[in-house]
Formats: sequence, structure tokens, C-alpha cells
Amino acid sequence: PTPPFNSRHFSIDDPASLWVVVNKTRPLDPKNYVPTLASLSFPGGAGQMRPDAAAALKQMFADYRAQSGTQLTVVSPYRSYTKQVSTYNGWVARLGQAQADRQSARPGTSEHQTGLAVDINTGSDQGFGATPPGMWLAANSYKYGFIVRYPDGLESITGYEYEPWHFRYIGVELATELDTTGIETREQFFGL
Repeated sequence: PTPPFNSRHFSIDDPASLWVVVNKTRPLDPKNYVPTLASLSFPGGAGQMRPDAAAALKQMFADYRAQSGTQLTVVSPYRSYTKQVSTYNGWVARLGQAQADRQSARPGTSEHQTGLAVDINTGSDQGFGATPPGMWLAANSYKYGFIVRYPDGLESITGYEYEPWHFRYIGVELATELDTTGIETREQFFGL
């Protein structure tokens, strides 16, 4: 028999943990946390992610290209606390604070700051989920340790509008468990 899944294998509070849950009510501690990062090259630019996430992303992109003949692109990988201040303030200036809070994390609460999150392709279009790359990623990203972090219809749980382009690396073990059980968010999985 297969042993039960160990949901306490990694901390959900430690910012260095692969499973850290960061959201509007669970800020990073410290709020200006900086992870260990590796360089990430992608079509049209460069950035950084944690080494394990960068390696998994590279493999996922290579497999997608081999199957589809087209290239995925990275829009936004790691963002520092300072960069998130600028990003969030830009959303507030454009949309006002209430709408900005539905679309952008306040500084210290962004998954991008963990070095484990990445926006792929469009970076801002809910229609991306219905495109061939969006559908492929939604169906296959768990095999590489990624999940769609803000699923459609679950804003009341995640705090954010549907973002089919925003992927969070949580490792193959937990991503597969979520896929197998059909649980879409870590808030639901960990009872938060």
C-alpha cells in the first residue's frame, strides 16, 4: 500500500520553504525576504528564480517546444520587495486601490518575491487559459512541479482574479497530489 501523503513534509510558513503559502493574509516574514536565486534566460530577456524552480521551468518549456513546435515566454519571474512596491503602486495609480488589490500583491505578499512564481506568455490576459499553450500548461504543469496559482472562480479563496498565466512552483510531489485529488488551491489543501 502507498503511504498517505505527508502534508507536513515542508513548512508553509518559512519563506525559504518550497511550500510556503504567501497571500494577502499570509505575508512573508521578513517582508523583504530574498531567496537564493539562479539566473534564468528566456526569449526576449532574462531574470531570476530559485534554482529548483528555474530548472523545472526550463524542462517544461523544452518539452512544450518539442511537442508544439512553439516557444513559451516568461513575462515576470522573481520580483524583489522593492520591485513589488513599484509594481503595486503602478496598479493603484491606474486602477485605484480596490481593483489593484484584486490584480496585484501588496509588497511583502507577492509569490514572485519567493522566487517560485512566474508569469508565462501574456502575463495579463484571462483568455490565455483557453489558448493552446494555456491549456497545455494547465494540464501538464503539475508534472514539472507547477500549478496555476489563481484558478478561475476561486477569487474568494485566493484573493485574486483568475490568472491562467501565473504559475507557482511547489515541487512535483505536492503538485501531483493536488492534481490527483482535484484540489485547486493550497489554501484549500492546507485548510487555510
